[in-house]
Amino acid sequence: MIEYVWAEDEKHQIGLNGHLPWHLPADLRHFKEKTIGHPIIMGRKTFMSLPKLLPQRKHIVLTSSQELRQKYQHNKQVLILSSLAEINDYIQKHKQEKMCVIGGASVFKALIDQVDILEKTAIEAVFEADTKMPAIDYDQFALLNKEHHVSDSKNKYPYTFLTYQRKS
Repeated sequence: MIEYVWAEDEKHQIGLNGHLPWHLPADLRHFKEKTIGHPIIMGRKTFMSLPKLLPQRKHIVLTSSQELRQKYQHNKQVLILSSLAEINDYIQKHKQEKMCVIGGASVFKALIDQVDILEKTAIEAVFEADTKMPAIDYDQFALLNKEHHVSDSKNKYPYTFLTYQRKS
């Protein structure tokens, strides 16, 4: 099962210079809750944007970088795959397992026809950004859960957690 886990602003923007354009601690906690214990699939830029390897998650990185392949060849927490075909093979071999796709835009776009669950944080603001979430046909998904949160002392922007499941 493939689950997308991401946050976006009102213009569907998800990144700036390889990082999140906002700081929203509640979303980071939500991300951790949704991904902990599951493999996380990402592109090289997303992987490089992480402050460190995330505990209790296998990092599956789509990149042709031989440097990264060599650096992590003996690290059981990181699997470097160099093509979409290799990612798809991995997904097929582990299809009973929940896998979380966390970015970037090209990885989201490449796997859009296979995603089962959308776990989106919609931030009620617009940020300077250079990366947008690829278009998703929400008619193919049913809204399962919606949790709205107002801004507070730690979270500067109002946000909503939305969970969708692909219709059968």
